[in-house]
Amino acid sequence: MVLFATGRHRVIVVMFFAENLRDWRGKKVIDPDNHKIGELEAVYVDTSTDEAAFVTVKVGMIGRHRLAFVPATGATLTPDTVRVRYDKKLVQNAPSIESDGELASIDEPEVFAHYQIPYVPGAAGERRLARR
Repeated sequence: MVLFATGRHRVIVVMFFAENLRDWRGKKVIDPDNHKIGELEAVYVDTSTDEAAFVTVKVGMIGRHRLAFVPATGATLTPDTVRVRYDKKLVQNAPSIESDGELASIDEPEVFAHYQIPYVPGAAGERRLARR
């Protein structure tokens, strides 16, 4: 964990570890300009490293929610929020799944491509992402 202090504000930068990923479920997710994007629903880890790769954020209107994918890389955590490095509009236009849906392996490359992140499947062609 790294603690940065600037003036009155403290920002805690931590890596997401597999044992505490579920603790962040329901936290408010904000963009770099403090715009609320939605609530963190789940964390998807990279299957080769078991480190957080993406989070899903509940976006949309009541009764029409969906889960949008946003990279976890560079996310910063405070006791109440998760700040991602990506703009709210980019996240809202990201590939998504239904609130009770599951990411199909065939759709993984699209999630990475939306954020211009190279997609490389596992050596035997296995999935890159697993929900935690």
